[in-house]
Amino acid sequence: MIKRLLTLLFASLSLLACAEGDIAEVSGRLAMKGSSVHTYLAIEESRSHKILKIANKEDFNLMQRQNEIVTLKVKLLKKAIGPGFPAVVEVLEVK
Repeated sequence: MIKRLLTLLFASLSLLACAEGDIAEVSGRLAMKGSSVHTYLAIEESRSHKILKIANKEDFNLMQRQNEIVTLKVKLLKKAIGPGFPAVVEVLEVK
């Protein structure tokens, strides 16, 4: 009984931790990445040169701002898996 209760407690705590996400400010150049039907809008960070895939590009009309250097407030949705699978972020604000 106690074991089930502790398992339920830890499961709920882990869900809360995952739901919050990481919020950060990212500055870099917007560009289309990928090839053919697998293209996506991404931002390349100026400092670390990491690529971040943007999930909600339509909300802020970011497609029209390609090749511009912008600063975005983003929330991390998925961590990067490896080469070809960048981290996925949701834009909260364009600064």
